[in-house]
Amino acid sequence: MLKDPGSGESTGSKVDKAAKSESQHSENHIDVRCGLEGVNKRSRKKSGAKEKNSADPPLVQNKGHQPQGKDILCHKYIYLDSEILRFFFTLLVYCLNTASPADRVKKNRGGRQSKKAMFEEYMSLQDVSAGLKRGELIQGSLRINPKKYHEAFIPSPDGLADIFLDGIVARNRALNGDIVVVKVLPQHQWRVVKSEPDSEESPETQCVAGNTKCENKKAATSSSPDVIVEAHYNDESEGPNEAVVQRVQNISLQDKGLTFFFFFTQFWDTISIFTYGLMLRLAKTLGQAGEIEPETEGILIEYDVDFSEFSDQALACLPQALPWSIPPEELSKRRDLRKECIFTIDPTTARDLDDALSCKLLPDGNFEVGVHIADVSFFVEPGNALDFIASRRATSVYLVQKVIPMLPRLLCEELCSLNPLTDRLTISVIWNLTPEGKILSEWFGRSVIRSCVKLSYDHAQSMIEAPDKLFTANELPPCAPEHPIDEIHQAVLNLHAIAKCLRAQRFEGGALRLDQMKLSFTLDHETGMPQGCYVYQYRDSNKLVEEFMLLANMSAAHQIYRTFPELALLRRHPPPQAKMVDTLQELCDQMGLNIDLSSAGALHRSLNETLGNDQYSSARKEVLTNMCSRPMQMALYFCSGALKNETLFRHYALNVPMYTHFTSPIRRYADVIVHRLLAASLRCGPHIKITTEDIQNQASHCNDRKTASKRVQELSSELFFSVFVKESGPLDSEAMVMGMLDQSFDVLVLRYGVQKRIYCNSLEGLQSFEYKKVGKCPEMTLLWTPDDTEKPCIRQVITCNILNIFNIADCYILLGNPSTYRIVGVFKNAGETCLHA
Repeated sequence: MLKDPGSGESTGSKVDKAAKSESQHSENHIDVRCGLEGVNKRSRKKSGAKEKNSADPPLVQNKGHQPQGKDILCHKYIYLDSEILRFFFTLLVYCLNTASPADRVKKNRGGRQSKKAMFEEYMSLQDVSAGLKRGELIQGSLRINPKKYHEAFIPSPDGLADIFLDGIVARNRALNGDIVVVKVLPQHQWRVVKSEPDSEESPETQCVAGNTKCENKKAATSSSPDVIVEAHYNDESEGPNEAVVQRVQNISLQDKGLTFFFFFTQFWDTISIFTYGLMLRLAKTLGQAGEIEPETEGILIEYDVDFSEFSDQALACLPQALPWSIPPEELSKRRDLRKECIFTIDPTTARDLDDALSCKLLPDGNFEVGVHIADVSFFVEPGNALDFIASRRATSVYLVQKVIPMLPRLLCEELCSLNPLTDRLTISVIWNLTPEGKILSEWFGRSVIRSCVKLSYDHAQSMIEAPDKLFTANELPPCAPEHPIDEIHQAVLNLHAIAKCLRAQRFEGGALRLDQMKLSFTLDHETGMPQGCYVYQYRDSNKLVEEFMLLANMSAAHQIYRTFPELALLRRHPPPQAKMVDTLQELCDQMGLNIDLSSAGALHRSLNETLGNDQYSSARKEVLTNMCSRPMQMALYFCSGALKNETLFRHYALNVPMYTHFTSPIRRYADVIVHRLLAASLRCGPHIKITTEDIQNQASHCNDRKTASKRVQELSSELFFSVFVKESGPLDSEAMVMGMLDQSFDVLVLRYGVQKRIYCNSLEGLQSFEYKKVGKCPEMTLLWTPDDTEKPCIRQVITCNILNIFNIADCYILLGNPSTYRIVGVFKNAGETCLHA
């Protein structure tokens, strides 16, 4: 996958995954009243699982699948053993013979004198809006300390400190990631909570205390969100019946016979610390925990990924007469490029080919370079049933073993996909470029192309690495006879040469790229089980495609903004959080690391300075890249009319004033909107009939779905790696120490690119450990029990500085709980010491 530097976003439609069939799920459920923490503890005791530390938060939330019905608040799948299952069936009988939870809530509300309310009623939307306008209330995303869940924070408006919320009552039923409004207490009630960046038990930041109210806003989530909350309404406010969707903690029991179920919170009254809820799927279970398909379906439902079949109404919007061909009247409206040497470069197994490239040498020594993107907007008309489903899905979701498409496969893999030797509709941007990449002229328009060959990244890389080789027909996929192989080869070489110049100019101009290791898998064709895994290599062929996709996206951004300054859908990347940058800079200075965080370009140059010439230099860069990624914010879609200050349009990582997504409309709905804006700006498409508010709302929804999709992809990779460890482990690899906290170490497993935390209090053979600071540098002393009991304990001292932050450890990766794994390691400078996670 190609990614926007530093922002974790894909820029091309490159997916090295084959699409497979999807499954459906039922909506059977019963009503249940239960306290979530009570079920959690009861389940653990039944299974004999180890109790969690009392400091662990009782709930971890995220947006999940929303069932049909009213007043559903939150859900998360849970594992239940047979004894717990019998308990809930017994509870079912009770529920069928007693009043509903809603009735009992009404009774409780009628007798408030007998039970005091724990929480305040929510403010109305009118009061919230008025309070924000008067400056009496402050809005922000709630962040709960994962190690001290009674402590919560929202960022202050100036971004220099945090507003502190002390206790669960002050949060007023808000969960991690909720958008809330707070009222700051009088200054004499403020207290300072000091930050300890190397402590696992201290909050990130500090400042003042406040009182929380939930507001009707969508959550702005982090790269690994804990919750996405759609809305909170009180009884009097206007709004949808299905008010809020959230996720509760995965209750994972350590038992081989665990089964997936789903729990939804239905109502949370002000008089109770517990919620009212319902249990789904008692009639149909997903399957056993630790198995790929049940775990995958659970992940998809957790993050509200619609993996159902497309409705008949949506499919009716597709061309019904198959095989489909381009109507003659449509051909007459477009620039005919079918005789040009145009080709695609994608992963070997990719099926949704939505971008193609062309490069032709001109008589004056310059080049005509084209980027040709599938014209999805021709098939997806605004406002129809298919458009509605695509706008709600907002993105295709890529799992290790399959893809959940945004559009029906007839479009994704056939009619829109730029398959070779087939006429296809496109929107093209064609430049005249100098050999150094300077743009002399630019043309946008609707076109028709006929790709002459489908190249893989491997094919293109081979051409780049062997510029003088004469490739034979047997070494490449089928090619159009009118374009000989050497013509295609030369076009790839010319594109590579220009791309190198464009890339060098971008980074000299202050751009940043933060590459992190990505784990890829080889799967058994029959069983779908992982046979092997490897760290994906980002090569020159990937960089070639990336440069021209970036250039096309930037050109499209300027084109639509010139024509529609109030309606352009753009993508901005805010600068990193100032306080976290200052903290990181101080940490790097303490460790003797020469890292300049003053700008994107300065950081890029720092990370590309030589970190040694040995075999571990790339691993050191990976560790530093991970450290520098933490302060980075997510890139966001937005409507230009909703953000009046143009300086806020900037993309920090790319270091450009304006950017958008244009090159992947098959898998991103934001690109479909950009295509419609482009067509309207070129007067080759229908007039735009949507408002600034409409585009901003869709942009926010695309942000939410992109964040969820990214997390689903990460969890799918973790699941397959766990299964691989189960089938092939234990695995042996070196690991590099990434950081030290007061009770643990973070390590990067070099062979697999896996990051894991090793806790000292779970180490076998460790008698004791002591953490302290020497000056400002943390130091930990470990005392190990020797194999020979007559010998003294082995003493190991680890100091977090430039010499020791990159300690190398031999590690073994073992199977842990269902769908998890653990790491066992030995520090090389510690002789007989062992580390276990």
